[in-house]
Order: sequence, then C-alpha cells, then structure tokens
Amino acid sequence: MPLLHHDFRRFLDALDELNPTQIEDTRMKIRDLCRKAEAISEIEARTNQEHKCPFCGDERRQKWGRTRTKVQRYRCSGCQKTYSGRTGNAIGRIHRPDLFMVALRDMLGTSAPQSVRKLARHLGLNKYTVWRWRMLVFSIIENGGTTSFSGIIEADETYQRESRKGSREWVRHFASPRKVVKPPRPRWEDYTTQGLKMMRGLSK
Repeated sequence: MPLLHHDFRRFLDALDELNPTQIEDTRMKIRDLCRKAEAISEIEARTNQEHKCPFCGDERRQKWGRTRTKVQRYRCSGCQKTYSGRTGNAIGRIHRPDLFMVALRDMLGTSAPQSVRKLARHLGLNKYTVWRWRMLVFSIIENGGTTSFSGIIEADETYQRESRKGSREWVRHFASPRKVVKPPRPRWEDYTTQGLKMMRGLSK
C-alpha cells in the first residue's frame, strides 16, 4: 500500500537525521527497489503488447491480483487459468527477475562482461546461479532463429594461446633423453625464468 502524502513528506524529512551508514543502507535498498520496479515494468510491458492467454490463446482476461514478485496476474475468461507476463517464457521460473536483468545487461552490454564469480559477488548470488542464467541466455539466443548474410562478408582470424596443461612430453624427455627427443616448444617456466617472449599462434 503506498504511503499517504503527509507520511511520505515525513519520511523525506527523516532522511536528514540518518548517519552515513544508514544513508548507505538506504541507498542500497532504493537501488534494489529500482531494479525490481524496472523488471516488473519489463514483464508487464510484454502482457500489455500481447493479450493472448498462453494456455488457450483467448484474448479475454481480467486482473487477478499479483504474484509473489509483485507482477500483475490475469485470469483467462476462456480456460479460467491464471497467468502473468512470465508464464510460458524462458524466465518464468526465475525468482529474482530484477537481478536477472542486471546479469543480462552485463552480458549484452557494450563493455566486456564480468566473470561469473565477480558478477555473483556483485549481485550477492551463488556463482552457479549466475552460470545457469548465462546458459539460459545462450539457449534463448541460439533458439532465436538463424541470421542470413548477403553481400561481401569479412572475417578476421582469432589467435589463442595453445594450452599444454597436462602434457607429459617434458617428463618423458627428462626420464629418457636418448629415447624421447626434446619437445619443440619450451616449458611454461622458461618464459618467466629465461625471459622468453610468448609467441601468439593458432591452437591445434
């Protein structure tokens, strides 16, 4: 239930009495509320554009309260089932759509995305939760259809360092130098101890 006007003014006046710690806590709380409000707006915008019931396709509906995440719920006049903007889509079972939107913008933004562990610490979530969300986004993108290209297409090569982790070449060479020839590539420790330059090349 929203605050009355005089109660809201009293709340704003009480902000002047907060100490720095309380101000920071208030700022974090308002930031979380903004995230949730933005996520709810995105979900409800989908139901405003498409009025069809996800179960029977009937466009007749009526408001039927709100979900636990404060999203508007509707009741279909045809099949009498209730649904919301999250029903029948890929994020229907995500309990924190506000944080999912942050993770989505981090993946698809203009800057490089953060690592899973760093983003999990930033959102206060488990790293496996963020990992599942990223896999969900990849599946949505993969199933979104194919894009056809036409005209002249240019592509550049991609260089990666070749990983030799777990290789036993040097172990076999030191165990039997006469039988096993010296591997053509220096060991990893030689690049740091001997100051060798790491060459870039395509991995096999």
